Amino acid sequence: MFLCLGVSVMAFVLTTVVPGDPAVANLGDRASSDPTAVRLYREHFGLDKPLPVQYFVYLGNLLHGDLGESEQSRRAVRIDLAEYIPATAELAITSMVLALLLGVTLGVIAALRRNRLTDQVIRVVSLGGMSTPQFWLALVALYVFFYKLNWVPGAGRLDAIVLPPPHVTGLFSIDALAAGQLDVFLNTVQHLILPACVLAAFNMGLFTRFTRSAVLEVLENDYVRTARAKGLPEVTVVFRHVLRAASPPIVTVVGLAFGNVMTGTVLVENIFSWPGIGQYSYRSATGLDLTAIVGVMLFVAIVYILVNMVVDILYAVIDPRVGLA
Repeated sequence: MFLCLGVSVMAFVLTTVVPGDPAVANLGDRASSDPTAVRLYREHFGLDKPLPVQYFVYLGNLLHGDLGESEQSRRAVRIDLAEYIPATAELAITSMVLALLLGVTLGVIAALRRNRLTDQVIRVVSLGGMSTPQFWLALVALYVFFYKLNWVPGAGRLDAIVLPPPHVTGLFSIDALAAGQLDVFLNTVQHLILPACVLAAFNMGLFTRFTRSAVLEVLENDYVRTARAKGLPEVTVVFRHVLRAASPPIVTVVGLAFGNVMTGTVLVENIFSWPGIGQYSYRSATGLDLTAIVGVMLFVAIVYILVNMVVDILYAVIDPRVGLA
C-alpha cells in the first residue's frame, strides 16, 4: 500500500519535470495553436490545476478504483490495462516456461558434468543467451523464421482473418481451449513461439548459470554423498535431495525474472506488434499520457510486490524451517 502510494507520488513528480506539453503532444500542431482548444483540453484532464491538487484528486479517485482517463485512447486507464495486461501475461508465462525447462535442465546437466565438454558447451550457450541484445535477436529471428523461411507468423496475437476467442481470461490460448476452438488455439501458439523464444533466451542463460552454481554447492554436502552411498538412483538423488536444496536461490531469480518479463517487454512487443503493456507504456510515454503513465507504474509496483510475496511463500513450502511469520 505504502509502496504504491510512493510510486504514485514519484510518478506525478517525474512527469512534471519531463520536457514537453501533454496538450501539444495529444492535440497536434494545428489544434495546439488554438488557445481555446488547449484551455478546454487542460480543463478536461485537470491539467490547469496545481500539481498537489491534481495528485490529491487522482488519489481520491484511485481509492475508488478509478485510474483516470487516458489522454490518447479516451478510455478509462483501468479498461486499457485490463485489455493489454493479459497479452503480456500470456507472452511472459510462455517465455518463462520455456526458460525454466531449458535453463534448469541445462544447469543440472552442466553441474553433473562439471568441467567436461558438455559443461563447457552449455556455459557458452548460456553466456550467448545472456549477452545477445533482445532487440537484435528479435529482428534476426523475425527476418529468418518469418521473412525467409516462413515457418511462423510475423506479428500480432492472431492472423488477421482469425477472430479472437470469447473473452474469459484475456489469454487467447486458454480462452480458445475453454471455447473448444482448437484452430484458434493453434494459431495463437504459432504467434507465441517466436516472441516467447526471444524473451526466453536471456532468462534461459540466467537460469542455467544460477542452477549450475546452486547445484554444485549442494553436491558437496555430506547428505548427497550419503544418499549415493545408499545406492539410490541418480535421478532420485538429483530431484529429491539436490534440486530441492538448491531451489531457494533459483526461486528468487525466477521471481525477479518474471517481474522483469512482465514489465520490460517494450522492444520485443513493438518489434512483433504484440498488443501488450509494453506497447501501451511506450505509446503513453511518447504521447505524454500522464494518467496512463502513472497507471503503468502502479502496475509495475504491484507486479513486484506480488512476485516477492509469492517467492516468500515458496520459500516456506520448499524449506519448512522458513516460517511465513
